[in-house]
Amino acid sequence: MVAQSAIYQLIVPKEKLQKVLADEIKAVSEEKKYYNMDIQRINQHTSAFNEITHYIESDNGKEKVEVWFARELQSVLGYARWENFTIAIGRAVESCKSQNINVNDHFREVTKMISLAKGAKREVKDYMLTRFACYLITQNGDPKKEEIAFAQGYFALQTRRAELIAEHLQQVSRLETRDRLRASEKQLSRNIYERGVDDRGFGRIRSKGDTALFGGHTTEDMKLRLGIKSTRPLADFLPTLTIAAKNLATEMTNYNVEQKDLYGEQSITAEHIQNNVSVRQMLGQRGIKPENLPPAEDIKKVERRVASNEKKIEKTSNKLPKKVE
Repeated sequence: MVAQSAIYQLIVPKEKLQKVLADEIKAVSEEKKYYNMDIQRINQHTSAFNEITHYIESDNGKEKVEVWFARELQSVLGYARWENFTIAIGRAVESCKSQNINVNDHFREVTKMISLAKGAKREVKDYMLTRFACYLITQNGDPKKEEIAFAQGYFALQTRRAELIAEHLQQVSRLETRDRLRASEKQLSRNIYERGVDDRGFGRIRSKGDTALFGGHTTEDMKLRLGIKSTRPLADFLPTLTIAAKNLATEMTNYNVEQKDLYGEQSITAEHIQNNVSVRQMLGQRGIKPENLPPAEDIKKVERRVASNEKKIEKTSNKLPKKVE
């Protein structure tokens, strides 16, 4: 994984870095993520996906099987080119195989007629897909695209009520944000170990960063304030917004440690404190004080629930009939 600080160095000129970081802080404070779509937007997407849902008879003829066609799904997911969409389908098929699941139960190559100019028609390749197949396809798409972020929740749930989809999307957003913080802290630890700071020093740097972000409250203060066991990481109980704020401050530290070639605990601590202060100030301008936000559910429980739901997708997704008329 390439650290975001490294990406900044590659694509952002030095004089533009502060604007980029300011924009990110603004996005963090306003939680401008597709995963936080409002109910109205979710209902709009739900209608679009429901409109391309088809039903065919199962092998026993006693129930209906939900299916989608790739050509229609391509459009709703925002793919402009069929060739690009087939790449995601191919990856989904490989993912299905890697789980030792019969591909033919969920992916079926079919043909359809498309209209051309002057009333002409042409036969093209298409795919009939189950809910599980559609879910795998969205997992191999770009979650930064609103349609794909939504679709991951839509196909993950058997009951597609807007509130449940919204809850699922928010849970996934929090898990991904927590993963990004882990990655940026791991990168910071590598950076500072090369610059004369040991494990204890790293712990002190992180703690002083927390104190700056939370307005003078130490990491232990915040654990007591939020009712968190001293042995558990504070970030595992923070809301998505606060985790994202911590991650941004850490990425800023990563960037400046490298750019300024900082060395030693004192200079790196000062840098990390300043970055957390900057993030806190930007949040404060929008009336947000991180220390006053309520705790979130234990992220370990969220991880288990999301993982459990994902394991159920294939089992609750009806298989394609062996013969399709």
